[in-house]
Formats: sequence, structure tokens, C-alpha cells
Amino acid sequence: MKRMGMIFRAKANKALDRAEDPRETLDYSYQKQLELLQKVRRGVADVATSRKRLELQLNQLQSQSSKLEDQGRKALALGREDLAREALSRRAALQQQVSDLEVQHQTLQGEEEKLTLAAQRLQAKVDAFRTKKETIKATYTAAQAQTRIAESFSGISEEMSDVGVAIQRAEDKTAQLQARAGAIDELLASGALDDHSGLAKDDIQAELDRLSGGTDVELELQRMKAELAGGPSSSKQAIEGGTGTPQDQPQQSSHPRFDKQ
Repeated sequence: MKRMGMIFRAKANKALDRAEDPRETLDYSYQKQLELLQKVRRGVADVATSRKRLELQLNQLQSQSSKLEDQGRKALALGREDLAREALSRRAALQQQVSDLEVQHQTLQGEEEKLTLAAQRLQAKVDAFRTKKETIKATYTAAQAQTRIAESFSGISEEMSDVGVAIQRAEDKTAQLQARAGAIDELLASGALDDHSGLAKDDIQAELDRLSGGTDVELELQRMKAELAGGPSSSKQAIEGGTGTPQDQPQQSSHPRFDKQ
């Protein structure tokens, strides 16, 4: 089971790696940083609001304290020491509240300054991350395009290589067939193989054809000699007789009586 779980996690991790787009991851991280920056800014605004509320309360308490002090002076002027004592007692209680609010005001003011500085620093980091993010995204996009172009060229190269291999195989096969045909012709001519097609001749017929070809040449030569010596009729007679030129034939008498004798 552990092995199955490990295999499943490995395959799932590999699938996630293929599906993950770094640009989307960077955008998501940038969005999270913006949300954090918004929270910090809201915190600064909340602290500032609380500080402002304390300031309003301080102003009210200080105003009441001044009013009670004036009442105590008037009561003393009128001879009402008891009223003056009551006014001053109330004023002392208000002064304690003012002191507590002032401490809180200072604390909130310090927190506000800290949050404001943190927001400024976070803003600077977010801006720097945004610039770096866009740079990485542009670089990744360019690298992705270059990879696709390289893969396309690689595919073309593989296809051209396959074509070259196919041409080479065709040329080799053609040469092999030509060599085989030549070898068969030589074997048939030498008699090592029998030709059952009826087109080949035996050695006797080949010799007769050679002699016949030579006779035709001789007859043509005799005809040409006859034409040069005595004209077309003599050459024809010489050729038909097959005994040579008219000069080579024995002369016959033109008088029959001499022949009879």
C-alpha cells in the first residue's frame, strides 16, 4: 500500500508539474501580496480612526475640565466653597480620564506609524515583485516560443532525415535490382541458366546467325564492286550468281556454232 501511495503521489506530482504554468503562479502570488497590502492599509486606517476618536474624546474631556474649572472659580467668587470643591473634584476625575486617553492616544499613534511604515515597505516589495514577475513572465513566454520553434525545426529535420533515408533505400534497392538483372543476363548468355521464355538461342543457332550476318556483308560488298565495274545489271547478275564480279566469270562465245564444236 505504501508503494502504491508513493507511485500515485509521484504520478500526481508529475501531472501537476505539466499542468502548472509559472506565469499563473506568479500572478497568484502577486494577487496574494496585494490582498496582504490591502489588509495592512485597512489596519492603518482602523488605527488612524481609533486615534481620531480618542482625539475627539480628549477634546471633549478637556473642554469639560475647563468648564468645571471656571465653575469652581465662580463658586469661590460667590462664597460657595462647597460648590467650588465639587467642581474641582469632578475636574480631577476628568483629568484622570484625560491622562488615560492621552496614553492610549500615544500608543495608537505609535501603532499607526509602525503600520504606515510597514505598508510603505510592503508596497515597495509588491512593486518590485510586480516588476520581477512581469520580467519572468516575458522571459518564460519568449523561452516557450523558442522551444516551440526549436521543436518545430527539430520535427522538420526529422522528417527531412526520414525522406533522405527513404531516398537512400530506394537508390540502394534500385542498384541491387540492376546488379541482379545484369548477373542473370550474364548467366543466361553463358548457359549457366536455362531460359524457359523461348527467347534465348542455343550456341548452334548463334553461330549460324553470325555466319549469316557475315554472308550478308559479303553480298553487299560484291554488289558495290559490280556497280563500280559495270553497272547495275552486272552487279545484280554477280550477286545472284554469288560467284563474284562479272570480270571474274568465264567468257562464253557469242556464236553458237563454235560452242557446238
